[in-house]
Amino acid sequence: MPMRSLLLFLARRRLLRRWMEHSSTAALLTRRFVAGRSLDDAISVCAALAAERMFATIDRLGENVTSVEEAAASRDTYLDVLERIAAASAHTTISIKLTQFGMDLSEQACRENVTALVERASRLGTRVEVDMESHQYVDRTLRLAYDLHHRFNCSRAVIQSYLYRSEADIEALCDARVPVRLCKGAYLEPHTVAFPRKQDVDANYMKLGYVLLDRGANPAFATHDEKIIRAIQAYARLKDISPESFEFQMLYGIRRDLQRELAREGYRVRLYVPYGTAWYPYFMRRLAERPANILFLARNLLRR
Repeated sequence: MPMRSLLLFLARRRLLRRWMEHSSTAALLTRRFVAGRSLDDAISVCAALAAERMFATIDRLGENVTSVEEAAASRDTYLDVLERIAAASAHTTISIKLTQFGMDLSEQACRENVTALVERASRLGTRVEVDMESHQYVDRTLRLAYDLHHRFNCSRAVIQSYLYRSEADIEALCDARVPVRLCKGAYLEPHTVAFPRKQDVDANYMKLGYVLLDRGANPAFATHDEKIIRAIQAYARLKDISPESFEFQMLYGIRRDLQRELAREGYRVRLYVPYGTAWYPYFMRRLAERPANILFLARNLLRR
């Protein structure tokens, strides 16, 4: 836990972020986890994944915009992403963070920006994954998620198993037939709102995962934890739940062996494919989630 806390602390340091995002050396180290700086880079990765019978979700990295103009620019960029992935016919979706569309500035402006995206996604036959951020955003995010599902039926909400409230949220989302992606959570949260111990987060993940398999609409399980993945598979077999009725979601560049194994076994596998120049906060949260990634980077640095 001390290492995770340190990495999440460093993720919020602006001067360090500025240096890292402009460092050519740092960019070399991120290639494992970030598709590239441009949309063309991300589209190429999605095509390669499709050749291996895996799906993708594109995320243009960047969050917490500081003006309504920046929020509108994010909307327009994602509208272009939707058109490009529709043309590529790669069964690709998009993932968005609401702070990238103005949630910190105006909930109404954010709603209008995101509604434009989901409306376009519906017309193009794809889906929008509405990502979850820290606990302060949960209520506002879920309000929008319910509305988008009711109006367009092509979006998915994200729930984090480390929050105490998530069980009640999952039950309500299942009742409303809103699709859910379940993850553990990557933000540094106070013990008053989140389980502080990893074993409790994992146990809650499994509890919520079984609810989603029993009652959820097109659920997705975002995890690299092989123990949890095997438990999900075993429960699905026990309940005679088709592998086509849910999917496993993983991060680009992490556990490639497991991703390919699941795809060969006939499971739907979708990889989160980030691109863009504002990669530093995302990258640091990935290191915090799985400290083994630090060893991977160290080995590659030594090879160079």
